[in-house]
Amino acid sequence: MAIALRKPLEIEKLRAANKIVGGALELLRANTKVGASLKDLDAQAEDYIRSHGAKPSFKGLYGFPNAVCTSLNQVIIHGIPTDYKLQEGDIIGYDIGTELDGWFGDAAITMPVGKIDIQDEKLIACSKDTLYHAITEIKVGMRFKELSFLIEAFIRGRGFVPLYDFCGHGIGKKPHEAPEIPNYLEGKNPKAGPKIKDGMVFCLEPMICQKESKPIILENKWDVVSTDNLRGSHYEHTVAVINGKAEILSLA
Repeated sequence: MAIALRKPLEIEKLRAANKIVGGALELLRANTKVGASLKDLDAQAEDYIRSHGAKPSFKGLYGFPNAVCTSLNQVIIHGIPTDYKLQEGDIIGYDIGTELDGWFGDAAITMPVGKIDIQDEKLIACSKDTLYHAITEIKVGMRFKELSFLIEAFIRGRGFVPLYDFCGHGIGKKPHEAPEIPNYLEGKNPKAGPKIKDGMVFCLEPMICQKESKPIILENKWDVVSTDNLRGSHYEHTVAVINGKAEILSLA
């Protein structure tokens, strides 16, 4: 499938959808406190999204039941909100999608709840720092496999490993479009495959495991954990390639 090249007006429509994602994530960041329930946080984000004229695009997507993926502790991605109330020392990932006027937004953060231990601080920092490092390295003419290669190298350089079988992706008039962008090199040659061009819009989302990369999907058919059963983290932004470099669209 061809990778879409967006006109400036289309990028602005994507920016508008993504700005709402960023605002919803900031709302959840501010309300991540001991005693907050995952269902309440999900409802707050959904209210915010709808109050800004958008739809929560994850709700009903592939059968997902909620507006926000709330990934608690060992759950790395796709966590379903429950009645669980956050406790001191938890870490919680939020992944949010929006649809505004037929265009989609998508981003994620992982947050500490109160004081967390040093290993969890390093785990969260790895996903965030990997994301921002990758964004600064993007340039026209670079191959997507090169991007995956440098993401994996950064993660492993921090002493962690990427989650396998899940990836970043293009985004536009659909929530998931070409290309797929793994957080690790598939195959042996990073100099293969499609190149990054001006006008491309895509989501980068480092998903970090501590020791083992192999995923397990839990009984609810959504929550994804690692075979090591240790805590994971996840950060994501939607970026557009404009004038040769990546610009983050999913900021509040």
